[in-house]
Amino acid sequence: MLMKKLFCSFFAITLLINICVAQKAKHTFALGDSTFLLDGKPLQLISGEMHCTRIPRAYWRARMKMAKAMGLNTIGTYVFWNAEEPEEGKFDFTGNNDIAEFVRIAKEEGLWVVLRPSPYACAEWEFGGYPWWLLKDKTLKVRSKDPKFLKYYHDYIMQLGKQLSPLLVTNGGNILMVQIENEYGSYSDDKDYLDINRKIFREGGFSGLLFTCDGPSQMPRGYLPGYLPAVNGEDNPKAVKTLINKYHNGKGPYYIAEWYPGWFDSWGSAHNHSNADEDARKLDTVLAAGISINLYMFHGGTTRGFMNGANMSRTEPYSPQTSSYDYDAPVDEAGNATAKFYKFRSVIEKHLPAGVKLPPVPKKIKTIAINNIVLNSQSALFSNLGKPVIAEHPLCFEDLNQGYGFVLYRTTLKSAVNGLLKIKQLRDYATIYLNGKRVSILDRRLRQDSVQITSTEPNTVLDILVENNGRINYGPYLTDNRQGITEKVTLNNDELTGWKMYKFPFGTTTGFKYAANKDTHELQPALYKGSFTLTKTGDTFLDLHGFGKGFVFLNGHNLGKYWFIGPQQTLYIPASWLKKGVNQMVVFDQLKGGHKTIKALDHPVLNEGVKQ
Repeated sequence: MLMKKLFCSFFAITLLINICVAQKAKHTFALGDSTFLLDGKPLQLISGEMHCTRIPRAYWRARMKMAKAMGLNTIGTYVFWNAEEPEEGKFDFTGNNDIAEFVRIAKEEGLWVVLRPSPYACAEWEFGGYPWWLLKDKTLKVRSKDPKFLKYYHDYIMQLGKQLSPLLVTNGGNILMVQIENEYGSYSDDKDYLDINRKIFREGGFSGLLFTCDGPSQMPRGYLPGYLPAVNGEDNPKAVKTLINKYHNGKGPYYIAEWYPGWFDSWGSAHNHSNADEDARKLDTVLAAGISINLYMFHGGTTRGFMNGANMSRTEPYSPQTSSYDYDAPVDEAGNATAKFYKFRSVIEKHLPAGVKLPPVPKKIKTIAINNIVLNSQSALFSNLGKPVIAEHPLCFEDLNQGYGFVLYRTTLKSAVNGLLKIKQLRDYATIYLNGKRVSILDRRLRQDSVQITSTEPNTVLDILVENNGRINYGPYLTDNRQGITEKVTLNNDELTGWKMYKFPFGTTTGFKYAANKDTHELQPALYKGSFTLTKTGDTFLDLHGFGKGFVFLNGHNLGKYWFIGPQQTLYIPASWLKKGVNQMVVFDQLKGGHKTIKALDHPVLNEGVKQ
């Protein structure tokens, strides 16, 4: 008996040692002339992009299993600085921001990771991933050699390195390589700035392979000599190899860092689709050529809260993106396989080593419908103003120390006046009220910044409720991203002064005073609260038909924005954010009133006709 116990103890200790050694086993990952080399053997990366902040934490592992089932061996992922450091010096690597746990789960599921912490990400994410508080100093210039910017950038990467450098492949983890900057050639061409990026990452503990990525025409501006230049948006094998050879001393490996089998949606436009058969053919051609690839996106998920970005160019107007980041990806917003998924799986199976079989595709996630959720109380925004900030001239969000949400600007028109009211540099969406009655809506998308007002009386109260509709995440206007009323308000060319500013960041909906819901025809912004009881949970899709423009909180989670103009008409609710028993919901609507009920569907509505 004693010998048996000793043998069992010895076996258990040996097993534990072997597990620990396996978990800490170090690999080599290097650049061959034409392929990546893992422990000296060729490795073709078949990767898919996913972002931990866009996927409910409870579903991270499930999404990884979907990746394995399609045939992926790698996950590509951005890290968003503004999620990890929401306030200056206050880092949050918990919950849905726990990027290290996301990477560890990928390892447990047998997946490598290509890390893209830039810190500029683009990604249809607010301010391209930069924290809003950088804009409090209007002289600071992001994405530059500005010492003030570089100091914040350095401090962030040092903290991120503590989280992620232990997970590098050379340290026994599964992070194969790390991207510095992101599509920098679309912005500038300062090689000294790029090299500063490299030095910061090295100091942060990111040893091993570093790389850049750019579109074909932008690569000469955005690559860093001596480091692998990956290409975005090119899937012709000959063109890919020619480009990378040109900027990498005539050698590979050949990596398409972003290949687009789908696209994002913007408010007021149709839901994007790509041709799945044509995409599958292109994927087959790339894999047959031995080129490594990252599908952007494999699974998009949802941009929660106020974190959607916006596009704007010198020729195209401001265009904010939707909360749904479905992307027409192989795995849809709610984590289910699409027809595109199965076509890609069939292609990848053709290129697997002999004898290797893919795991079965996980079953479709259960969905439920929830009928007749009663919104039995409401809270008028104008009845919850709190203490204002008072200034002679309107202050932008950043000068008010506010990043997201809304600011109500109020002044009094002492004399009766008719004329043109103009907001210079409105960012981004304003509803205008005279003595509490809405008289106009101004939308930056439509280049609206003025309205003719008539029949005012002496001492008329002018209210302008301004919403940050998403900071620009790409292009030349990235550095011009302060929000709210950023310059001045004029009436008949005379500047209006004497402003009270009421802040509504909506980090939470607690603290508002509610009363019983009642019929009202006043078009004033309000919060509508209700509860509902469930005996079972499942994924569901909140139906916003009949509502105007706003956001929804469920059990403390900000589900994201809605807007009647579409194409998105539902908000995805994961089962993990519901609970058996009583659930609490708050809906904010700035355009329409009198809401008494709301419901949830068992399917999404992401492509309903645009209603301007």
